[in-house]
Amino acid sequence: MGTENFIYFFTVCGFFIGLMFSVLNFSDPTDIMIYTCGITLFFYLFMHIVAINFIDFSKFGKMIFDKREHEEISNYFIKELDLRENRLDSMLLELDKMNKKYKELIEAEAETNAVVENENENADEYEKAA
Repeated sequence: MGTENFIYFFTVCGFFIGLMFSVLNFSDPTDIMIYTCGITLFFYLFMHIVAINFIDFSKFGKMIFDKREHEEISNYFIKELDLRENRLDSMLLELDKMNKKYKELIEAEAETNAVVENENENADEYEKAA
């Protein structure tokens, strides 16, 4: 008998035992319902404790969780992440190179503009002197 079936069977047994006990001892419908639910809950929890202590879940866990397949999938994802990280690093290096070239161009352009302005000022001074 499977673990779940074992728990279900004894829960139903607890329900009927609780129902019989409640009907024999109480006449108020709410008391019957409360005690039936309480006894059913007790049987349900008690059977879970029995299942935890006396049923070997290690074999059950091996059937569901395939360690080898999980490791293969994990290794695949790790390789993919490494590959993408390397691509991203190379892109960031290229961006840094482009930014450096851009800064150099801006500095060179600023120097050229300064030289041109300086020459224009010198030319204006020669024109004023002439």
